[in-house]
Order: sequence, then structure tokens, then C-alpha cells
Amino acid sequence: MEGLFDAVPSGRAAGGGSLSTAPHASAPLAVRMRPRALEELVGQQQLRAEGAPLHQLIEGDRSMSLLLWGPPGTGKTTIAAIVSQQTNRRFVEVSAVAAGVKEVRAAIDAARGELVAGGRETVLFVDEVHRFSKAQQDALLPGVENRWVTLVAATTENPFFSVISPLLSRSLLLRLEPLTDDDVRTVLEQALADERGLGGSIGLDEDAREHLVRLAGGDARRSLTYLEAAAAAATSRGADSIDLATAETAVDQAAVRYDRQGDQHYDVTSAFIKSIRGSDADAAVHYLARMIEAGEDPRFIARRLVILASEDIGLADPTALPTAVAAAQAVQLIGLPEARLNLAQATIALAVAPKSNAVTRAIDAASADVRAGKIGPVPPHLRDAHYGGSKKLGHGKGYRYSHDEPYGIAEQQYAPDVVADATYYEPTALGAEAAVKERWERIRRLIRGR
Repeated sequence: MEGLFDAVPSGRAAGGGSLSTAPHASAPLAVRMRPRALEELVGQQQLRAEGAPLHQLIEGDRSMSLLLWGPPGTGKTTIAAIVSQQTNRRFVEVSAVAAGVKEVRAAIDAARGELVAGGRETVLFVDEVHRFSKAQQDALLPGVENRWVTLVAATTENPFFSVISPLLSRSLLLRLEPLTDDDVRTVLEQALADERGLGGSIGLDEDAREHLVRLAGGDARRSLTYLEAAAAAATSRGADSIDLATAETAVDQAAVRYDRQGDQHYDVTSAFIKSIRGSDADAAVHYLARMIEAGEDPRFIARRLVILASEDIGLADPTALPTAVAAAQAVQLIGLPEARLNLAQATIALAVAPKSNAVTRAIDAASADVRAGKIGPVPPHLRDAHYGGSKKLGHGKGYRYSHDEPYGIAEQQYAPDVVADATYYEPTALGAEAAVKERWERIRRLIRGR
């Protein structure tokens, strides 16, 4: 059991001081720069606001169990470290990799004993809780339900897939967002100036800084790892500042000219969409790679694919939309770098799919008529006839039930008079929509008695 979990006095970290004891000088820059108080935490404004659950737990010393969900480098472990330093509770860290059910129960029992004996509460920190089996997560329930422990569990995976429902319902779920570019710049600037970091010993050129920001992709830990490598490379060359060439060499990745808020963002995104629409899978994958390597938000890419599936493919390939939605769900579930495979698969599938914008033209034409005032009354036979008195108003009179008609299609008017002859959906003869076109033309003739 030794080494699997460890408990230390209040204000101290568990597991050999990995969270809150003062890091040694040779510790990684990301460890040395870990915030020591809530006000030092960069980003996550929604969690740090006065009265927010995290603020209540740390500043108000209130008992509540938290489930922290967010991408790597957004502050989950840092929050646990702050809890360990700023509360008067005993702190215990359980390894989700090494601990079994026996160890989890032992930690819960020890916490209960401390509470009964001296009224001293325990914070139980579980990193990567999604790695716990159902049985291990079940073992946490008594401690959480009875508040023998204040659970702080962290996960990078969607907890609705990876955490059991009883544990979810007993914990407050806090969503951590990727850091913004400005947040990452702040992290870098603090590390350059702070005595715990580089202490002003070296500068950082603006283009090199922007390169590191892009590569970080909203991950503070990654940005500091890259900065440390770049600083070491610059120092070895006797330079007093990190330039772009040094940053590129140090992280072994060339700078991609791409501004997520500027022309490059819009130009590359436009080229990406138009390449898929034009069925050039090679070009589409190229632009996808450029966006990913430049640190574009994968959720943005996924959203564009979902839109394109209906806008440019529609019923020419009815599987396009499920494919794009599945890729978006995969991005949410596993994140980068692995989700690049899901995005690439969806990109290629949509690029080689037959194309049709008939769905787009249909809704655009219908919307144009509505905006032009062509919204006439609903035909009486289609109106709701379930409430008292509706039949006296003529509601439902003459309605023909489709399932009682030949082919399951009734000849009757559905649209208001003002658009009774309108033709909005005009399918193409491309891909699977060719069969839809043939069937829809027959159906429309039957409905309209032609």
C-alpha cells in the first residue's frame, strides 16, 4: 500500500510532496511556476468568481466534492495543489494508475477515523479518475455520500462516459476551458519574470512568443515546457533572448503562419471548406493539418464539418451528417492529439462523398418566402382537433389519414394557400439523392393530384 496513496498534514501535499511542497531548483519550469493561491491561477474566470463553488471550497473552507473536467494543462492539478495549501484539511492523493479497491477503501476509512477522532476533514485528490474501474469508483461513493472526504477528482475525458452516474450525481462537475492565447501569453510572461521561473535572465522575441503560444494550444504546461527548452537552447548559444529560429529548433517544429483571430484563420478555414466541397481530399487534409499544427481549436473544425455535411452534401450521402457528428463527439471525448485521426477520417469521407446543396437551397427558399410575408393560415383540415370545441370551428374536417391511403400517401393540401404550389426541395441526381429525387417527384405528384 505504501506509495499508492499518502496522507500529509494540512497545507502539505500528498505523494511525496508532488503537489504543494516547494519544488527544487532543478524541477521542471511548469512545476516551479505552479500557482500557489487561487488569485495566481490564470484563466478559468468562471471558476474563480466570488461565490463560485471553487471559491467557496478554497476561501470559504466549505465541504463539497468536485469533479474537474478539462483538457490537459488547464489547471486541474493546480487547483488540487491550491486546495492542499489553502485549506486546513488533511490532504490525501490516490494514484488512479496504481491504487486498487483495497487502497481506496483504506484511504476512505482513514479519513473517517480522522473525522470521528478529531473532527478533521480530509481532501481526497484523484487524478485521471477515468482510469478507475467501476469497482474502484464505487469504492469512493461511501466517503463522498457521507462527506467523510471532500473528493477532488480530475479527468481529461468526458465524465458522462467515463465516470459512474452515482459518483457524478454526488459531485459538483466543473468544466475547465482551454486557456485563451492571452492566458498563455500571461503564463509565459510570468515565467520569464518570476524568480521561481527564469527570473528575467532571458528575453523572448515577439514572433517566438507567438510561435510558442500557437503550439501550446491552450495548454499552460505545454507552453512552459516549450519555453524551458527554448531558453536552454538560447542560453547554450550565449544569446540573451529567444528568437524564432531558436524556438523552432528547440521544440522541433517549424512556425506555421496562422493567426486564429486574423486573415490566416479565415483564409485557411475557407480553403478547407472549399476543398471538401470541391471533392479534393488531398487539399482538404493539407488545410486540416495546417489548422491542427497551428493550434486551432479542434471543436471549431468539427463544427465546420457538421455544417458542411448538410450544406454541401445533404441527402446525396445520408451518412455524411452522422459521420461529421461522430467526429465532433470524438473530439469532445478524447481531444487532441488523437482526435486528429477522427477529424481526418471525417474530412476525407466528406470530401469524396457526392455533393448536393439541395437541402441548403430548400431552406433558403422557404425562409425567403416566410420573410416576404408568405405565411398564410394553416389549412383547416390540418389544424389541431383535440381540444373541446375545435370540431365546431371546422378543425380537422376533411383530413385524410395517410396510412389509410394507397402507398401511404394522401392527396391533400398541406401548405398554406399562399405557397401551395411552391417547390423548395429540388433534389439532384447525384449519389443517393438520385433515388430520393425519383421518389420525391412521384410523391409530390400524388400529394398534389397531378
